[in-house]
Amino acid sequence: MEPRAHNHTQVTEFVIVGFPGLQPEHFHLVAWGFLLFYVTTVGGNLLLILVFAVEQSLQKPMYITMVSLALSDIGFTTTALPKLIARYWWDDGRIGTYTCIFQGHMIHYFGSLNSLILLTMALDRYLAICFPLRYPLWMTNHTMTGLMAFCWVVTHAVTGISTVSTALLPFCGPDRISQVFCDRVSIAALVCGDTTQLMSSAYVIAMFILCVPLAFIVLSYICIIISISRVANRQGRVRTFSTCATQGCILSIYYVPRLSVYTATYIPGVKMSPDVRIVTPLFYSLLPPLIHPFIYCLRTSEIQKIFRRWVQKRPIAPAKRFKATAAEKPSVNVSSSDARMPKKQNITL
Repeated sequence: MEPRAHNHTQVTEFVIVGFPGLQPEHFHLVAWGFLLFYVTTVGGNLLLILVFAVEQSLQKPMYITMVSLALSDIGFTTTALPKLIARYWWDDGRIGTYTCIFQGHMIHYFGSLNSLILLTMALDRYLAICFPLRYPLWMTNHTMTGLMAFCWVVTHAVTGISTVSTALLPFCGPDRISQVFCDRVSIAALVCGDTTQLMSSAYVIAMFILCVPLAFIVLSYICIIISISRVANRQGRVRTFSTCATQGCILSIYYVPRLSVYTATYIPGVKMSPDVRIVTPLFYSLLPPLIHPFIYCLRTSEIQKIFRRWVQKRPIAPAKRFKATAAEKPSVNVSSSDARMPKKQNITL
């Protein structure tokens, strides 16, 4: 390795290959697809943040975690997708070496951050359901804000160790990134030298960030199910199991593919094709940010009530009531009250 280390040209620019089998005539279609995906993801998460900022009734610990998750999802998609869109829109996959390393750092940063946020959300639900009387004392807005700030800061420190180690290594060989964005595995493959120690330490850190929160999350949901099964009626059990099933799907999409990709390299005889290695990280990285706002908005009763209230506030309605005659007012009041009462009862239930 010594002669190669002295007789090399330092690489200052990488090329993101993307999907190797994609024909050039399909580039614009793929770019439009990722642009639509990006706008939908950012728009949905911004809507969730807007609702939280406008409605004071939502400024609770649980919704602080939702907003933190929405910000993290926006950060991830903004880090990963714009360069990918440019790759297929203008056929420009070139990216600077340190820009690529920074992108890889932010991708792993937001991925690790989401794991800690999901852990905090599970902890919040565990305390709220299993210790309802002590929950207001233990989990306040200040406490949850402090936990979220801790997650955002400590994740930078953990992922920064591998990023700094990678940035100090020389790049002198091939300059093509066989991925849709810069990640640690693709960057390490272009390093001139032995990366065994770097990849081993990165693997240990990744497993710690993934497996430890996952273990606590699973344990907390087991405790929640046991607690609800003891005290709640049949309807309460069904709601709890439905909520846990939804959360289980989100956790499966987030954790299972990640663990598979990280572990496949260290299992003898297991090899992933280039296409699978490209599509799998794209699936588990971009799908959760897209579905998070829809799941949390559609399945949260308080947010549903707010949306209904916003929709029912129409400027035409007051004008109609103002023009009604005195003889028509009693019938209008009766019909409106009859029409509204079932809706209020349904919302309460």
